[in-house]
Amino acid sequence: MALIYEKRNHIAYITLNRPQSHNAIDPETVVELVDAWQDFSQDRELRCAILTGAGEQSFCAGADLGKLIPLWTGARQAITDADQKVQANPLLAQQALLRDFPLTKPVIAAINGNAIAGGFEILYNTDIRIAAENARFGLQEVKWSIVPAGGSTVHLARQMPYARAMEMLLTGELIDARQAMEYGFINQVVPRDQVMAAAERYAAIIAKNGPLAVAAVKQAVLENSGKDVPAALAREMELSIPVFLSQDAQEGPRAFKERREPVYKGK
Repeated sequence: MALIYEKRNHIAYITLNRPQSHNAIDPETVVELVDAWQDFSQDRELRCAILTGAGEQSFCAGADLGKLIPLWTGARQAITDADQKVQANPLLAQQALLRDFPLTKPVIAAINGNAIAGGFEILYNTDIRIAAENARFGLQEVKWSIVPAGGSTVHLARQMPYARAMEMLLTGELIDARQAMEYGFINQVVPRDQVMAAAERYAAIIAKNGPLAVAAVKQAVLENSGKDVPAALAREMELSIPVFLSQDAQEGPRAFKERREPVYKGK
């Protein structure tokens, strides 16, 4: 399997599982990622996801230059079912990287190693990012006369200072985990063997919170980015009112008053 998809304690674990290829994204990975994201978004029991890579060297090296790119350019014929699906729908890969996949549930990135090209671009669509000390990040596309069109020219300068973003985009040089944290792109840098534990701590906290409130918060932030303040405030209220009227909103204050853990049902 190119992907390992597991569910535990309201948390989805999504693991890129091609360590021998630096977890590069091939057609099978594309199809399995899209299926996983769809299931995660629809399963009401799942409240948070952790995305990581197998092995100790790479989180994700981006698109598989031997299997995925040649399929798009016509240099390779479709052989597998996954090949045929990707060839029939080139936008499937963008959905796999969450570029064109609306998702209001939180995603935590447990970055166990290098995140390059598409492996870096998928991080734009995660909400909390934990990186191993050895991880490196970058967009090397311009070195090969390619545009990093997985959302980089849109998202990167919004998620770190403009000059730092342009430095990465125009030079194609890599940065290390400490630099990424200094630029505000990463939440934490930890030893490699502590990456998953740190991600799980965040996920456990989020999974205990009201799922309707969490989803509304994320949706409001995503939708209101770039809007003028009055319009953004109006949309925030539109998203907030249904949550205020929910059963969960009654359960939260009741549990606080009764000094117990709330039991949220997403209703």
